[in-house]
Amino acid sequence: MNQRNKQISSFRKISLISVIAVYFLILVGGVVRSTGSGMGCPDWPKCFGSWVPPTSVDQLPKNYQDIYLEKRLVKNKKFVGMLSSLGFDRKAEEIKNDKSILIEEEFNATKTWIEYVNRLIGAVIGLLVIATFLYSIPLWSTDITLPILSFANLLLVIFQGWIGSIVVSTNLLEWMISLHMVLALVIVCLLLYIHYRAYRLAYPIVFKTEKPNRLFYLLGVGFTLMIIQIVLGTQVREEIDAIAFRFGNLFRSEWVDHLGINFLIHRSFSLVLLGIHLVFIYKIYKYSVRSASIFKWSQILILLILFVIITGVGLAYFGIPAFLQPFHLLLGSLIVGLQFVILLLLNDQKKIVESANS
Repeated sequence: MNQRNKQISSFRKISLISVIAVYFLILVGGVVRSTGSGMGCPDWPKCFGSWVPPTSVDQLPKNYQDIYLEKRLVKNKKFVGMLSSLGFDRKAEEIKNDKSILIEEEFNATKTWIEYVNRLIGAVIGLLVIATFLYSIPLWSTDITLPILSFANLLLVIFQGWIGSIVVSTNLLEWMISLHMVLALVIVCLLLYIHYRAYRLAYPIVFKTEKPNRLFYLLGVGFTLMIIQIVLGTQVREEIDAIAFRFGNLFRSEWVDHLGINFLIHRSFSLVLLGIHLVFIYKIYKYSVRSASIFKWSQILILLILFVIITGVGLAYFGIPAFLQPFHLLLGSLIVGLQFVILLLLNDQKKIVESANS
């Protein structure tokens, strides 16, 4: 293996590890949400002012709630000012007048350490993303796009970390959580594209798909609707958090009955998505691409959609079991990533067809 191939192989490995790590963080983030540990650490990046959080409330000053509330309010004041300067006056006023931000949770060692582990994994991913960028630099002369995208991804991860700090300072403000989730999906897709681009340097396309345009646009609709579905899911999750707080985290079996229109849309939308993807895989079969990797990944995609529907049914009809929530979120995120990879494959096929016809 020559030097160039070694560099590409090393880069592919580190970029793939980064993708897997981000998905693991999404799973852990789901655990944080399902256990109500989002405010386990009231400050950021430290936890209760320390790099290693306390294990007992006795290790904190008596007025610790007032101390960390004041720190969060100072940070929110700066954030509100930034939003106003960018023209988001309405959002700035919402945050300024949101009384829920003033609620400071009592110390809970379990929740604190769940959130702390979440942050440690986030820090490891930061190191992996830095490593991905460093490994991309030797490929500058081979494909200048790879180091540029790797650096852009590093900036995006830093921005995501800052958004995470705002999520904490605003006491898990609803729309900030949704933004945090969407950014995680953008990071996943960008990392997948970086890995796929490096893969294509080592392994050029060797198969041809009939009518890739039709398949591409059909899956593109499914991809867009899946993003919407996940955003709807985060909104349903936010409603559940509010209901859980109102019920004092008791009577879980009754929470679903108090959900609004977002839940009904989210539930029905899953069947629409399943229908679109069944048509998609039928078209693949019809166009005789069973030997191509597209068909293999499409089969896995259908299985993931079925599994995410099953976990959704379990959440809706079995009292929202806490253990199912993280897996439901992870499966939805995996679907988006797999859709994106198949779209990349189909896009390459489009280019081949367009080149042949020109």
